[in-house]
Amino acid sequence: MPSSDSYFTVTKNEEALFKDRGSKFFAFAFPVNQETDIKQHLDALRKSHPGARHHCYAWRLGADGLTFRANDDGEPSSTAGKPILGQIQSKELTNILIVVVRYFGGTLLGAGGLINAYRSAAALVINECEIVERFIMFEYEIRYTTSDTSAVMRLLKDVGARITFSDYDQHNLLRFVCRKRDSEQLENKFSDLYAVNLKFLNIAG
Repeated sequence: MPSSDSYFTVTKNEEALFKDRGSKFFAFAFPVNQETDIKQHLDALRKSHPGARHHCYAWRLGADGLTFRANDDGEPSSTAGKPILGQIQSKELTNILIVVVRYFGGTLLGAGGLINAYRSAAALVINECEIVERFIMFEYEIRYTTSDTSAVMRLLKDVGARITFSDYDQHNLLRFVCRKRDSEQLENKFSDLYAVNLKFLNIAG
């Protein structure tokens, strides 16, 4: 599980343009949550920029940022995707896709020129983005007896938990989320209530 309590990402799509010796590098940044989102954006850009020589990209997913990929799309190895990914990592961003679409201008830039161009294009589009901090939320399910209702509600309030689902008809059952930083305290306190069954579900954010 992530060691930090929060992560940084972008809020909406942005664009930027970098030019070097006739070549144009159109940079696009997208907030993404899963690989299917990434594929949709890549497919859309290939359709809207069919004349581009290269569609190079990098992405990073997950609150821990450990899932990532870089693609040179035909450029010399490590001259495009890696510099783009480097900019994502330098800003400590995740759940983001950056694509740089290149239109060749007739002059070869060399490996150093390509690295600078793709890095610069990625940096420009990141500068256009609104970067926000999002908290890592843990989702739980809890079952309890009616006699423990007051204690359960008090503990949830103490850690600022947000109830997402409730069933009081057939069961005393709740699903809720709380910040990761408060999860250990919450689990310890609920362990003292022997008639309460608390189950961790997943990382919700």
